[in-house]
Amino acid sequence: MGEQGPDGGRKTAKATRKAAPAKRVTAEKDAVKKAAKKTAPAKKTAPAAKRAVAKKPAVAPKKATAAVKDVAPAKTVAAKPPRGESRTALVRRARRINRELAEVYPYAHPELDFENPFQLVVATVLSAQTTDLRVNQTTPALFAKYPTPEDLAAANPEEVEEILRPTGFFRAKTKSVIGLSKALAEDFGGEVPGRLEDLVKLPGVGRKTAFVVLGNAFGRPGITVDTHFQRLVRRWEWTAETDPDKIEAAVGALFPKSDWTDLSHHVIWHGRRICHARKPACGACPIAPLCPAYGEGETDPEKARKLLKYEKGGFPGQRLNPPRAYLDAGGKPAPPLGSG
Repeated sequence: MGEQGPDGGRKTAKATRKAAPAKRVTAEKDAVKKAAKKTAPAKKTAPAAKRAVAKKPAVAPKKATAAVKDVAPAKTVAAKPPRGESRTALVRRARRINRELAEVYPYAHPELDFENPFQLVVATVLSAQTTDLRVNQTTPALFAKYPTPEDLAAANPEEVEEILRPTGFFRAKTKSVIGLSKALAEDFGGEVPGRLEDLVKLPGVGRKTAFVVLGNAFGRPGITVDTHFQRLVRRWEWTAETDPDKIEAAVGALFPKSDWTDLSHHVIWHGRRICHARKPACGACPIAPLCPAYGEGETDPEKARKLLKYEKGGFPGQRLNPPRAYLDAGGKPAPPLGSG
């Protein structure tokens, strides 16, 4: 039976058969047009695809896998520890970092040359605003001429200034070391006291200096919050504090008291050798998987290796007379003043 037309009549079967081929032709033309539209943009977007491929290396996953002399190869870097990590997770991560640094620096020690508590307290006061190396190159002449607190207390300030000139701020430092020597001679019988409350009363001696002396001359635990220590513990997100006393309290709470002195050495050594302020050697860092700041520095292993300092980079250390363990580990003594 035929279909009903628009006028209410009926189409014939012949008319219906004629309309069918026309619809097929139209459908074929539409298909050709759609195919043309799909294929045309592909040619225009080809250069963009090439540009995307060229940029791909810039966003490659960051890894630290290179082995460095005396530094264990870093593992593939995992995701950064979460900002909201629990107290328990923070303690575990902090202690693991310290354990791994202890394996990297088993010979860590104070990098100031000293033979007794008096030499250590003077050298630590002189280390402000200069390097331990410069202090170590300067103190041999100072202690040869003034071996005791009584000798330095009676010294001519101008002669002391001339000796201390290489350390910078030599006038202020001269005043401090002569002043603390007088205090030792007059108030403590020429002996360096072994208590924090007594040490901080000496001219030029603050908590940082006091803990260096207590930890390394008397074997009493203390945390040394110097510039390296402050930078690294914030970089590792152990604390967000900026005041040295608050940093000391926050970090001290993460570790047993017996760990404090060695912890200070481990962190300071790592800051001087690998985790530098401006260009940390992330690609050569053995604790990269535990560091929230991984990627702030050079991540390419070969380039990172060139940033290593002191014994890690094959260079001399800061002490003219380093401990035997340091020399056995491949460390080199620092050259004396004026040797080039």
